[in-house]
Amino acid sequence: MSRLTDLIAQARSKDPQMGADLEREFQALSSRLPFGLNFERHRPEAVELAGRPVRKSDKVRVLPERGSTRKGDSRLWRVRKIDKARNTAELELLDAQTPSQTEAALDDLIVVAEFRDTIYPGLKSTGRVSRGGDKPCHTVINGENYHVLKALTWTHCGKVDAIYIDPPYNTGAKDWKYNNDYVEADDLYRHSKWLAMMERRLKIAKELLNPADSVLIVTIDEKEYLRLGLLLEQVFTEARIQMVSSVISPKGSARRGLFSRADEYIFFALIGDAYVGASSTDMLRQAASTKSPVRWKSLLRSAGNGLRTARPNLFYPLFFDETTGAFIGAGEILTRTEDRSSIRPPIGSVLVWPLGEDGRELTWSLGRESMLTNLSNGYVRFGPWNGISRTPYYLTSGQIRDIESNSGLLTVLGRDSDGALELAYGEAGRQYQPLTVWNRVSHSATEHGTGTVKSLLPNRNFPFPKSLYAVEDALRFFVANKPEAVVLDFFSGSGTTAHAVMRLNKQDGGCRQCISVTNNEVGADEQKTLREQGLRPGDAEWERLGICDYITKPRVQAAITGKTPDGTPINGNYKFTDEFPMADGFAENAEFFTLTYETPVGVSYQTAFA
Repeated sequence: MSRLTDLIAQARSKDPQMGADLEREFQALSSRLPFGLNFERHRPEAVELAGRPVRKSDKVRVLPERGSTRKGDSRLWRVRKIDKARNTAELELLDAQTPSQTEAALDDLIVVAEFRDTIYPGLKSTGRVSRGGDKPCHTVINGENYHVLKALTWTHCGKVDAIYIDPPYNTGAKDWKYNNDYVEADDLYRHSKWLAMMERRLKIAKELLNPADSVLIVTIDEKEYLRLGLLLEQVFTEARIQMVSSVISPKGSARRGLFSRADEYIFFALIGDAYVGASSTDMLRQAASTKSPVRWKSLLRSAGNGLRTARPNLFYPLFFDETTGAFIGAGEILTRTEDRSSIRPPIGSVLVWPLGEDGRELTWSLGRESMLTNLSNGYVRFGPWNGISRTPYYLTSGQIRDIESNSGLLTVLGRDSDGALELAYGEAGRQYQPLTVWNRVSHSATEHGTGTVKSLLPNRNFPFPKSLYAVEDALRFFVANKPEAVVLDFFSGSGTTAHAVMRLNKQDGGCRQCISVTNNEVGADEQKTLREQGLRPGDAEWERLGICDYITKPRVQAAITGKTPDGTPINGNYKFTDEFPMADGFAENAEFFTLTYETPVGVSYQTAFA
């Protein structure tokens, strides 16, 4: 390796940029893992900055002539000189084997920023909606998410409580671009490009998340879930990572010759002290009725982990009146070698040992003193007297906590003849630890994703929006106890995450804030139509149909105001956790921004943001 290092140093002395590129490739190859996820970290991505004025020394691409639908020239040129009188620019080809220069009209150029370039980002406000008084604003940023994430490291490093993203699924159906080209199914490097794109963003996202307590949530389908899981383990090495299977299409999505797809996958990376909160449902089955009886746990341990030999300090007798079955007391704990037949019960009583059905000596779940303390508090009860014995039961620590905290989950109705609490589920309902398989009617993407967008934005289409309630549920597990949480979505698409955060705020009066980041990309089919009309990126008619301006911003505004873009009250009601007319809107504020690329001179002279 030392010889190769010397050669790279020689190359750097003659051509610094080439030397830097060789060093980067060398580091990528030498850092490859013997096991784990290896992939090509492709040349730096580049983003076209539509509408940005062309300046000297800019990197640019030459656009096809207006009206053409042919693929554009992907080569990068450097602007050497601008002739304002003729509205032209002299260009030199970058990374060319032989020097190449040309001249092009300024109107035919589009500025390009590579991800390795130093940028000077700014935010230009493009609108605001206010219905929330002094509550913090939700933010929608129109910009390349990589550059926005880099900018957020200056303002939100370690301050984000939850990130929810729904990245491109890499289906090969022109659902995302790499270096301004759609990545299609026949691209041999399709998976590698996707991993390179995701890794760059996840590494910055890690800087933004609160290391003490935060969560990253990523949804994906079967095309990339295996690779995504490995990538998350490599980037978030200290996180606890789980994957949930979530049914989003109960009818199934047909796959020719294959099983119909009904679910997708959700990765949760729990950082620091983050934990999954309890829920009124286990996410797989319907929630229990509040009329269901409260379940007490048997005090007798099972044979698997309750043998006397393993826990001798939990082996002691219980005494009951031989006539009435009333509890009299608990005997002393036996030593490991002491024979239980040596113990005699008080006169007029019988004793009950923790024995299995086969007669094996087991143990109780509580020590003698803990059992007696819980009994006095009403947290231990006994089953009916059968003339020989009574089965003891107890409440778990979680149930006791619910009672003592007056959470409303369990209601004390009184005490029975033995002094044990008589309980019922309160209005808050039974609490469960959610399972790793979710099957909720509310998570159907068709009804509550596409249907919700159509209600908010009639006659505007967006492909495959998430169910509003699916995103809401996923976030609730981690921010329910954080009323001022900061939530980030840097693949925000239709703005579902911001909408879900607003619903969470309404449910508990919280002031959570969502930062939504999306570009203003126009769909592949719409692009073809617009190009045939002689339009290009940067034209007002083109930008008006971009994701951010046509879907994300109007959706957030409609959700808050309760009105569609034409001012009509939204039809329909929100469902499930809280039901109310969509036309009511939300008491929230939102501001919309576009990411700008300032000049170093403007920043240094403090004129860029004047």
